Amino acid sequence: MADSKRTSESINFVHQDEIWKAHVKVEKDAAEAWPNKWGFLTEVYKEYERESAKMKSVVSMELPPHLAPQPATPPEKYIHVGPSPPVPQTTQALIGWRSGRSHLQLEKHGTVHHGRRSFLRELGWPLDACS
Repeated sequence: MADSKRTSESINFVHQDEIWKAHVKVEKDAAEAWPNKWGFLTEVYKEYERESAKMKSVVSMELPPHLAPQPATPPEKYIHVGPSPPVPQTTQALIGWRSGRSHLQLEKHGTVHHGRRSFLRELGWPLDACS
């Protein structure tokens, strides 16, 4: 309602109450008008639910074995987490302390190399061809 920072100004409680009453009235009027404007959506949704229930009861298909869902593999089978090195004593040494060790690297397949090519050089054009 009113800012707590503005303590020097007086608050008109009657005016604030009138604003609140207006908001409540608008909400109430909208709730009363909704079934006339949008009530058809509830009927369409109920019809959709009935049709989908019919289709589910009629269509019961067994999946072939190669498409059947497999049981979930436990993460411990393919994720191996080694012990962490000791935590550094200083905050400066804390920056990148795990990435400095080769067995704790996030990039398992080497460094990423991209963005080193030039479109003009690939076409055999001089580098000052485009400005």
